Amino acid sequence: MEQPYPTLEATYDAYAQHVAPGKVELYRQLGFLGVMGERSGAWFTDAFTGERLYNCHCNGGVFNLGHRNPEVIAAVRDALETVDIGNHHMVSGYRAALAARLAGTTGDLLPGVMFAASGAEAIDTALKIARGASGRTGIVSADGSYHGSAGLALAAGDASYRAPYGDNLPGFTHVGFDDIAALEAAVDDDTAGVILESIPATLGMKEASAGYFQKVEDICRERGAALIIDEVQSGLGRTGRIWCYQHYGITPDMIVTGKGLSGGVYPMAATLMTSELLHFYDDHPLVHFSTFGGAELGCAASLAVLDIIEGPGFLERVEELAARFADGFSDQPFRLHRRGLMMGLEFEDQGGGLAAMAKLRGAGVFVVYANNNPAAVQFLPPLILTDEETDDIIDRVRRTFS
Repeated sequence: MEQPYPTLEATYDAYAQHVAPGKVELYRQLGFLGVMGERSGAWFTDAFTGERLYNCHCNGGVFNLGHRNPEVIAAVRDALETVDIGNHHMVSGYRAALAARLAGTTGDLLPGVMFAASGAEAIDTALKIARGASGRTGIVSADGSYHGSAGLALAAGDASYRAPYGDNLPGFTHVGFDDIAALEAAVDDDTAGVILESIPATLGMKEASAGYFQKVEDICRERGAALIIDEVQSGLGRTGRIWCYQHYGITPDMIVTGKGLSGGVYPMAATLMTSELLHFYDDHPLVHFSTFGGAELGCAASLAVLDIIEGPGFLERVEELAARFADGFSDQPFRLHRRGLMMGLEFEDQGGGLAAMAKLRGAGVFVVYANNNPAAVQFLPPLILTDEETDDIIDRVRRTFS
């Protein structure tokens, strides 16, 4: 498919005029220019230079299975022969089948599923349910977090994302991530829920200390608050298990997924919850709607995604690749934060992440710096890399920082 504009400059000018002038100006200052063209597997090409780049950001995990995964594409093409998005007012076998599969990934500990078209919408759903089911209003989250750019999700996120829009919504309290004392002081009898990313991506993928999440769960149980884990980036095999929370030995009341749920070919997200929370809607069956949430085309894509990541050896392969990266990055001038293939490269210099983003772009490796920790870059390669591709990426990174 041809590009709508004939040159890079014309594309950037149009984008600046109609979409995001500030972003274009920033990218021009950084020399971080490019337009995504053809794409397949671990690669995409620059639409105007033809340069091939490894996608080691994957849009925050959207492309866990690579660009245009053939099995996912085939599932959507087959579905297009008979269905479209469907109608959210009607019962859907596609939605029911996907919900059952998602519930099964938790061992049916979270059997309830509500669908959305974006992670922010699914987070918003989780926070509404926590408030509605408890009759409380308080939400506790972590500084430096990102949960989405709209509504309650924005209110739960770091101040850097919401401050430009004015005062925050009432009822939201923010504490330091991995600060159990601060969290214990913040959760009280009016707290409806505690929401945390299993691994905060915009902080550079730093994990909490051992035992932190178990202590968070204990506080939530003691004080009657729902424990909500944001797995929009960390879920669906990224960390070597279907869900990152499964590494921590906890049982959340809700988890939220999105991004990689439909292989990057259709917007899909979901909120998984306990049976008790799902039954909150028994008395309010028509109070929540999402026109595009759980679209039947998206369900077909998502079922294909689950077929792949639940297939024999898939998660073991993720761990193999993760170990290969850990070995290859062992003596580099950055600190590696890693759980499976959810990785952050943190440099000593405060602006090291920004500089590394530009340098790696020149080496054919596309990454994005961690917005709330500009010393780090988010490093999220596809989960379907070959050994040869993995070694090539490692070599490019090593040569960049040699």
